[in-house]
This record gives sequence, structure tokens and C-alpha cells, in this order.
Amino acid sequence: MTAHSPKLILPFTLETAIQKVRIAEDNWNSGNPQQVALAYTIDSKWRNRAEFITGREEVVQFLTRKWNRALEYRLINLNTGLSKGWHLSY
Repeated sequence: MTAHSPKLILPFTLETAIQKVRIAEDNWNSGNPQQVALAYTIDSKWRNRAEFITGREEVVQFLTRKWNRALEYRLINLNTGLSKGWHLSY
């Protein structure tokens, strides 16, 4: 969540659940690894293929590397799952 996002509290209604998804999309699509990392716990554990990421600092490093390679990265949640789109820079 960003500093300007409303605080969403359980239980979610359909409207607040959709709002939560939109906030998460906007957060990811900001392209700001520090902002994205704040949405996860300090001791988060991620796996990306053969890479294992632990903690917010490693999340920031991972996303920085990933987004430096992928231009115009966008995350869009669809009813059936997630859609990712990007153009690679070489």
C-alpha cells in the first residue's frame, strides 16, 4: 500500500477486495522496488525459478535487477489469474 491508500480491514467485501487488488497492482506497476518490498514481511521468502530470495533487502535487489531488464513491465490481475507483460532490453 502507498501512503495515500486507504487502510483495508478484514472481512473484505467484493468492493474492498477489488480495491485491494487494484492497490497491489498499482504498487507493483510503480516500478519502485522499495515501495513494493514494504508490502511484504521483513523476513519474506521468495522463489523465482532457481533463485531463492530472503528478506526485504533481497526483494529490493531482485526487483531492481528484474525491472532493469524488463522495460514497460506491468502486472494486471485477471479473473482467471495474473497476466505479466514486458519488453526485454538487451
